[in-house]
Amino acid sequence: MADTVVLPPALPLTGPIHSLAEEEVLDALDPLRHLRESAAPDVGADSGSTLLPAQPRSVLDEIIQLAFPLPPDSNVEEHVGGLQNSIAIQLVVDASPGCGGVAWPAGEVLARYIARRGLGSLAGRNVLELGSGTGLVGLVAAHLGARVWITDQAPLYPIMERNIAFNDLARSVTPAVLAWGEPIPSSIPPPSIILAADCVYFEPAFSLLVQTLADLTPTSDGPDPEILFCYKKRRKADKRFFALLKKKFTWTDIDDDPEHALYSKEAISLLRLHPKR
Repeated sequence: MADTVVLPPALPLTGPIHSLAEEEVLDALDPLRHLRESAAPDVGADSGSTLLPAQPRSVLDEIIQLAFPLPPDSNVEEHVGGLQNSIAIQLVVDASPGCGGVAWPAGEVLARYIARRGLGSLAGRNVLELGSGTGLVGLVAAHLGARVWITDQAPLYPIMERNIAFNDLARSVTPAVLAWGEPIPSSIPPPSIILAADCVYFEPAFSLLVQTLADLTPTSDGPDPEILFCYKKRRKADKRFFALLKKKFTWTDIDDDPEHALYSKEAISLLRLHPKR
């Protein structure tokens, strides 16, 4: 049985919240407060047990195949996953555990971007993917030579395990439960690369995600991890996430991707985050 999240008492409010500053103060005191708002259309009655918004069971145990081109000069003698000069991923998708169990566009954009670095480009690197869902981006990173930890909430753990096994990547990919805002498990080593795609989707988790990103960034004189962050703009509320993010990070657009103009038309942005010092 999944652990039950005990929510703190509701914060007293004297009137409607109008300012972003007030919203941020309340989120800092009680990050899960939105889960008690029964009027929220995408939160089920048992939303206290998970941060995943409910999703209709329209996709159950389907298998899709995705291909991610390698650089033209890769000179791959053997096919990777069965496709010449491409990384092929067989992906089990299942919407029953929530929206994380399917493939989303920003994940594919980020996976294609790192694939262009070429085989062996991540050799010896520790890579951590946040909000992995199916584990797609992390699986591609493993094909590039990285040691990968794909992480998400407990309901997504089985599908991450299945996709690791389905793609025969158990030697290089480890699944782990990592709930945003909670301490980083000791089993996850400090990453040199952090990958996050389609993680800006559920407003109650905004401050939790920012906290986890900050927790993963060392405060010592050591090198900062490379943080690649890809998201699709869907709502005006996304601005609240970036208002929280800018307190701890700056970011730059990654515009050297040959597909940048194409996915920008679909409101998808690929960013590199930099911790503030």
